[in-house]
Amino acid sequence: MILPTILDYTKEQLATQIKPAFRAKQIYGWVYHQYAESYDTMQNIPKSLREELRGKYIINPLNTLRKEEATDGTIKYLYELPDGKTIETVLLRMKEEKTDETGKITQEAKYTVCVSTQVGCKVGCSFCLTAKGGFTRDLTAGEIVAQVLEVKKDNDLAAHRRMNIVYMGMGEPLDNLDNLANAIKIIKDEEGLCISGKRQTVSTSGISSKIDKLGKMDLGVHIAISLHAVDDELRTELIPMNKAYNIASIIDAVKRFPIDARKRVMFEYLVIQDKNDDIASAKKLVKLLHGIKAKVNLIYFNPYPGTEYARPTPQDMVKFQEYLITHGLLCTIRDSKGIDISAACGQLKEKTEEER
Repeated sequence: MILPTILDYTKEQLATQIKPAFRAKQIYGWVYHQYAESYDTMQNIPKSLREELRGKYIINPLNTLRKEEATDGTIKYLYELPDGKTIETVLLRMKEEKTDETGKITQEAKYTVCVSTQVGCKVGCSFCLTAKGGFTRDLTAGEIVAQVLEVKKDNDLAAHRRMNIVYMGMGEPLDNLDNLANAIKIIKDEEGLCISGKRQTVSTSGISSKIDKLGKMDLGVHIAISLHAVDDELRTELIPMNKAYNIASIIDAVKRFPIDARKRVMFEYLVIQDKNDDIASAKKLVKLLHGIKAKVNLIYFNPYPGTEYARPTPQDMVKFQEYLITHGLLCTIRDSKGIDISAACGQLKEKTEEER
């Protein structure tokens, strides 16, 4: 029998499972702040309760199968779950730590963790390697949370260390909304991982009805839309789910989503050579996002063996960006991280399974 992980529970939920209820806060402190791997280390928890916990819940549901580190510091992890399924998680080093001549830190290192929410994915994007393996199951809240916890442990990052979390690894986060919401609450909790909603971004392919549902949960998170196309014909080719949730429905849902007045809605735009990298597409994108406080993030397509799509040229990327900026849209080109390792989502999983 596979035991659930204690990471599945919010502090409030755990308090209903454990008596007396105040022990939940103590256990949270051990797991999330002391990085306890065993109940035996929880010395302020009575031995009888520790034995009870050991029989009911595992602590860490992840086993590191593989780890690849790129020259730019990007680390990609392949984790095995208790049922033998595998998922990927990525640590991106956004800024390096800087010190002055006295050794005083003048700039803290900045990190982003890309987190998976499902084993496989139902969406079936034509450009995505994860889609090739189909959908297996949702991750539990604890399996989502554990990815952040394991990355922090592996990189010797203190419990109080802030980082950005992006739910854009394997899977469609909004297809696993209830577990995602619990994970967000645990990660936000001051006695949990203490990473505010402002530092958490849910990246979705655009399930418009669930964008509304997420908004009503009022979790304080940001939202990023994987748009990738400016007309329904091309978007349906790239993302078949567009037949059910077309571009117009997504834009309407975004306009209803509660957004911090100081923030913008991120629109991810995967640029594919000769598909959506021309100025005509840029013009349509400007028109489409008119009236939305938006930021466009242009992403180079990362080729993988067997794909029919190609990486755009840097010149075309810059032309596209410049057109958007001169027409009033904030636009960045995402640095290609981890290009010298298994960078495409699902690639490390695929490679490992082929080698088995």
